[in-house]
Amino acid sequence: MLNIAVCGANGKMGKEVVKAVNSAEDMTLVAQIDIFNGQFTTIKDAKNSVKIDVLIDFTQPASIYENALYCLNNDIKMVIGTTGLSDSQIEELKKLSMERKVACLIAPNFSTGAVLLMKFAQMASKYFDNAEIIELHHNQKKDAPSGTAVKTALMMAEVNDNFVKGNCPEKETIEGSRGGVSYNNIHIHSVRMPGYIASQEVLFGASGQIMTLRHDSMNRECYMDGVLLATRYVAANDNFVYGLENIMG
Repeated sequence: MLNIAVCGANGKMGKEVVKAVNSAEDMTLVAQIDIFNGQFTTIKDAKNSVKIDVLIDFTQPASIYENALYCLNNDIKMVIGTTGLSDSQIEELKKLSMERKVACLIAPNFSTGAVLLMKFAQMASKYFDNAEIIELHHNQKKDAPSGTAVKTALMMAEVNDNFVKGNCPEKETIEGSRGGVSYNNIHIHSVRMPGYIASQEVLFGASGQIMTLRHDSMNRECYMDGVLLATRYVAANDNFVYGLENIMG
C-alpha cells in the first residue's frame, strides 16, 4: 500500500483528491494537510508523525514553490497540481529532483481530455502559422494565464517558431486587449467568470479556414484518474516529469 499525504486537503480540488485516494485499493491516506482545520497544518508536522510515500499538492501559487523545495530536500516524492510556478522555478525543481533522485511530477492539468487537446494542438501547429489560446476558469482562480494554457503554448512553440505570420502592425487602444504574448508570439486570453470550472480553446487560422480545438471540464472528478496515474508513477520512479502526457501510453 502507498502512504499518501494530500496538501491543501480542504480545498475544492483537495477534497476530490482525498475521496479518490480513499477509493483507491492500493493507497492509504495518512495525512490531510491544510492551514484551515487540517489534520496537520504543515508538511513538516505530517512528516514528523507519519510515513509518507507520495505527497499530492493542490494548494496555492504563493506556497507551492516553498512546499516543493521542502519536500524534495526531505526525500518526499511529489505530485504537483498547483499552478503558478514560473519557468525558472520549474527548472530549479527539476534540477533539485534529479540531483537528489526524488521523484517529482508537475502537471498543469490532470484531465486526460485536456492533455489530448495539448497534444492535438501541438500536431496542428506544424500546419498552421497563426494560433491563439483562450482559457476560461471560475473567478476564484488566482493565477492567469492558467498552467494548462502555458503548457499548451510551450508544446505548440516546440514545432513552430512564429504564430503571427502575416499579421499587420497592431496598436492596442485598450492595453491588454490582444491578450498576453507567450512563446513564439502565441496570444493567450484569460477569462474569469462564475459558472466555469475549466475550459480551453485553441484557435488556428490560415487562408480560407479556421480550426478550433476545445476542452471543457464539467466537474473536478475528471482530474482524478490522472492524479492517481501520476501518484502511482511517482511512487515507482525517481525522476522528474513535467506534463501528464509524458506518462500516458
